[in-house]
Amino acid sequence: MDRLWTPWRFEYIRNADQETTCVFCRMLEERSDEANFLLFRGRASYVILNLFPYTSGHLLIAANRHIPSLSEASSEELHEIIELGRLCENALRQEYHPAGFNMGFNLGRAAGAGVEHHLHMHVLPRWAGDSNFVSVIGETRVLPEELPTTYQRLLPYFINYSSSSPRS
Repeated sequence: MDRLWTPWRFEYIRNADQETTCVFCRMLEERSDEANFLLFRGRASYVILNLFPYTSGHLLIAANRHIPSLSEASSEELHEIIELGRLCENALRQEYHPAGFNMGFNLGRAAGAGVEHHLHMHVLPRWAGDSNFVSVIGETRVLPEELPTTYQRLLPYFINYSSSSPRS
């Protein structure tokens, strides 16, 4: 039998049900952008690498406010999230050359939300054949790039994005 080691997943599995604070709120407050793989801070939302990605380059755009749904978001929040979605799409297209994208929200646990009380949008680059037998049958994801490398590759696309939304 072959083994595929994914030691970084253990910390998530061990603490998944013990989280007492919102991971998105905590990351926003910590101000440790590189340690948290936070690429951009806007007025109403921010961009971060997904710590448990489906594919390399899997990004999340989270509202700064702790709100659970689109219906509770302001027009400014909705506008910025979509604008950042466009920026993420362009950055990933230029850096990774994907064949397509999945972009969207999982609202509520039944819809697949891992963090169901804090609005966030997924931006996933996709390639033909990226859902191979290991993911489908083995329920394991094989990611060809570590998060620190992905962060360094994508950071230049966000550094000078907007003078009205400076990085802190």
